[in-house]
Amino acid sequence: MDVGDPEDLHNWHRRFSQKAASHWVYARPIRKSQQDNREYRLIRLDNGLQAMLVHDVKADKAAASLDVAVGHMHDPDDMPGLAHFCEHLLFMGTEHFPKENEYSEFLSRNNGSSNAFTSTTNTNYYFNVATSALPGALERFSGFFHSPFRELNAVDSEHKKNHQNDIWRIYQVNKHLVKPGHPWGKFGSGNKRSLTDAARNLIGDNIKKKGLNGTASKEPTPLADDGGPIGRETRRRLVEWWSKEYCAARMRLCVIGKDPLDRLSDLVVNLFSPIPNRGQIPLPAFTDHPFGPDERGTLVCAQTIMDFPVMEISFPIEEQTQHWRFKPGSYLANVIGYEGSGSLHSYMKSRGWITALTTGVQELARGFATFRITLHLSQHGLQNYREAAMSTFKFLSMLRSTDLCPHHQRDVSTLSKIRFRFAEKRRPDDYAVWVTDKLAWPVPRDLVIEAPHVVSEWDSDHTAQIAAFRTLEALSVKNSRTVIMAKKERFESVMGTQQWQTEPWYGTEYRVDRLDEAFVQEAEGPNTITAFHLPRPNEYIPQRLDVNKRDVAEPQPRPCLIYQSPRTTLWHKKDDQFWLPKARVIIEMRTPVANESPIASVLTKLYVSLVTDALDEYSYDAELAGLTYSFEASELGLYVMISGYNDKLHVLLRNVLEKAKSLEVRGDRLGVIKEKIKRDWENFFLGQSYRLSDYYGRYLMNEKQWIIPERLQVLDSVTPAQVQQHMEALLSQFEIRMLVLGNMYKNEAIPLAKLTEEIVPASPLPGVGPIDLSLLLPEGSNHIYSSLVPNLNEPNSALTYYVSYGPKTDRRLRVTAALLNQVLSEPAFDILRTKEQLGYIVGATTWTTPGDNEEGLRIVVQSERGPVYLEERVEAFLDHMKGVIERMTDEQLAEQKDGLQRKWREVVKNLNEEATKYWIQIDSGFLDFLRQDEDADFLETVSKQDLLSLFLTRVHPSSKVRSKLSIHVQSQKPQPKHISREATAAFAQIAQEHSIPIEDIDWSSSLYSGSEPSETQFSAFWKEALTEAPAEVTEKIFAALPYLIERFPSARDAQGSLKGDVVHIKDLQEFRKSLKVSERPQPLVDWSDLPTSKF
Repeated sequence: MDVGDPEDLHNWHRRFSQKAASHWVYARPIRKSQQDNREYRLIRLDNGLQAMLVHDVKADKAAASLDVAVGHMHDPDDMPGLAHFCEHLLFMGTEHFPKENEYSEFLSRNNGSSNAFTSTTNTNYYFNVATSALPGALERFSGFFHSPFRELNAVDSEHKKNHQNDIWRIYQVNKHLVKPGHPWGKFGSGNKRSLTDAARNLIGDNIKKKGLNGTASKEPTPLADDGGPIGRETRRRLVEWWSKEYCAARMRLCVIGKDPLDRLSDLVVNLFSPIPNRGQIPLPAFTDHPFGPDERGTLVCAQTIMDFPVMEISFPIEEQTQHWRFKPGSYLANVIGYEGSGSLHSYMKSRGWITALTTGVQELARGFATFRITLHLSQHGLQNYREAAMSTFKFLSMLRSTDLCPHHQRDVSTLSKIRFRFAEKRRPDDYAVWVTDKLAWPVPRDLVIEAPHVVSEWDSDHTAQIAAFRTLEALSVKNSRTVIMAKKERFESVMGTQQWQTEPWYGTEYRVDRLDEAFVQEAEGPNTITAFHLPRPNEYIPQRLDVNKRDVAEPQPRPCLIYQSPRTTLWHKKDDQFWLPKARVIIEMRTPVANESPIASVLTKLYVSLVTDALDEYSYDAELAGLTYSFEASELGLYVMISGYNDKLHVLLRNVLEKAKSLEVRGDRLGVIKEKIKRDWENFFLGQSYRLSDYYGRYLMNEKQWIIPERLQVLDSVTPAQVQQHMEALLSQFEIRMLVLGNMYKNEAIPLAKLTEEIVPASPLPGVGPIDLSLLLPEGSNHIYSSLVPNLNEPNSALTYYVSYGPKTDRRLRVTAALLNQVLSEPAFDILRTKEQLGYIVGATTWTTPGDNEEGLRIVVQSERGPVYLEERVEAFLDHMKGVIERMTDEQLAEQKDGLQRKWREVVKNLNEEATKYWIQIDSGFLDFLRQDEDADFLETVSKQDLLSLFLTRVHPSSKVRSKLSIHVQSQKPQPKHISREATAAFAQIAQEHSIPIEDIDWSSSLYSGSEPSETQFSAFWKEALTEAPAEVTEKIFAALPYLIERFPSARDAQGSLKGDVVHIKDLQEFRKSLKVSERPQPLVDWSDLPTSKF
């Protein structure tokens, strides 16, 4: 329901303010959770923009999100990716703040950050910032475009980052296989070619029309900063598109802050009213589904880069937001995706066909959706893909022949109301994005917050059941599209040699076949699988939701040690700030057996995976009821976490521990799990290049870690007996570190520790238990480890550049290092990505070594440039920052300190954040629970000289004592050569010597409006320009090109050089053996005098 709908229009009242223009206010109160202490106000500006204002009196972080109801389906047909290109412009300066990085720099100084994303029918921009800086952030945020062309390379880098990503590749195959001309099929992310081809073609046509004797226009168009007809034409099209599509009536804004609602209202009205209403439809929808008759009833096979066989069965359905009250799509997803007894998941798992099954509605765009059933297949499942697909359709037949039970909807409704009532706060920017998305839902405005969460029970007139059954009827074999994703060799092992087609943007190979008639007829028939039945009522729905809320002046700042035994240490804190009927229990069982060798680490991984696999059917009801668990392997032993409503938390913990103790290893399930783990480990090396460089960097500084190839070497030979024996060894001796946090008193927490000891009655470890330790780089070292990117088609190399500061236990060092990293972070992004355009992935962050022992600065860059060149540019950046720090004023230093203090003093938003904060200290053994607050106070004593001294000794490349390690991961894909301006000038001179009139060929601005052109771009331009020249003359001119490339090398092809003191690491193991091990951590604070927990 839009603001102009007659049913809701009378609820909008005109409001006048002395500090802002008049606007409309929604009169009815916004319905919210009982737990939500924030105040809401919905306003509408005269230009049509809707804004939800949220006053949070306890906020220490503000946020805003602006959602525009325009996405890549609105791209011009000849410029795919234009909406995404437009998204990148927000970060490039505005009319009032023209400095290129003004927005990001302001946020960084004020403990903030920003991001944006482009979808099919919307684009969202958002940020977070310190509450006091919200007005300044909004002022910058509400402005818009300046100098857009530079970010063209960022769009191109983002596409190249995703080019070998199977998610993007398969997504584009699905988009490619739509009705001819349907806008959902557009190449939404775009790249440099898709954004400039229109301009390039137009200019090429002009050159052809004018001939060699034509006259090129010398008149610049607006925004001609970057020069060149291609840049100017691309920019002109962008401004033309933006001026049409970015209409205020299409915008929804959410602002969250500590300021009163009237103040927030004035800010929004004053800053966002200048956005023009261009008379566009507020929420343009595409009701025509992209999958027509020719696209349905088909089987699509798509090749993947990684090895993960998946079968995805999709059914076109109508957009589900219109069914917001009963949510029939969600009802069916709960029934079809159920994992308990009688489910489709249980049946397929028992046959060894799948490792996971997921279902749900996917809103593809505003106006249409699909219902998807995704089967993560084993190799056996891929071999039996027809049977797996048939089983899915038989399950749907069973549903159609059965009365849809009201108790399922009742369970879903009950749980949705409980979840909404006790919803925990999220990070403010996440919440702002969520709100702006939901403002587009067709619900009464007072239900914008409640309606997306809450599901109603079916009504007595059966209209909701009819809607659910109508959606179910759409899930038929003739209405389906089945997509199987696998590597080429997997397909050929099952289907034989195939003929493949190629998707044009990513180069993904695929084939499309119609489902054969015999399969369709059988799939349309009645269910023949007797194992199927509907889920029974959920016994895990919590009943006891009481919270004994008390008046607390200040929340207790740390947990208390409340129980110790020979093998257990229990820390506890009763919730005294969120007042939710929830708790979180973390249990770590430490034993050296878990990771003493590569085979031990593999056996531990297999064991925990088998326990989780065995608990699937049992734990699914608990998960639906808001009670989750994880049972994982760590380098120190076993990690158990239970989280959710505390009413039945102890029941789930008991069942997890009992299964862990009594597991009987089955050979069939072990085979499936081994296959999945092997695929996951092998796939890791086909991922993003920077993840590989980070991985090797972490490995070289970890005292006890086994590299993936070592683990793969022993995985295949593991037997059920080995896992069973290893399980017994794991559970025979260990120590327990435990944290209980939330709505549980001391006398409820201690029984959980005793329950753990009772179910798994292990002996205490004979000595000191295992602990994470790090390897220390020697002083005055400059090491490089180089490796190749295994994926031969991955164009990106990567650099991870690390310098060590030293031990985190040194407070002055720790605090000064944190301040230095803050000072370096935003300029690193601005210079290395925005200005130098090295790549999409660029960052400067703090790296903490294993065990929270040591810390340092990590700069990462993923780029088509080689890692040696990247290291050269990183060191040039560090040299630049020397001058920046030297020139830093007292005011600038105070701003940086203030931003960091705000970050450290930021309060936790939910139980999960609080648990993470405490667990870091318990896990490391330092027990320094008050570190962040005390560091914030200590920061006042840090001087500019302290900052500069640390930078010069531990970071700057000239330092003789710094400890530096960099990881170079080099792409094996040949990179295109580029042509320098000097080479082109010489080429043009040669053309002139052959009597070619080149005076009117504007090669300079055409080829060098941005970076240097590739050889392919260069050749295409000159072949167009020399169309009328004799072929033999053109051939002679081009024959000189290789010589010119060599004589006048391109700056873009520069490889860079390394400093003379570099030591190359040849053997990973030998290098690790040469390093010293960090000291074992000791408690930094003695809490023995703590009072007994107040609760």
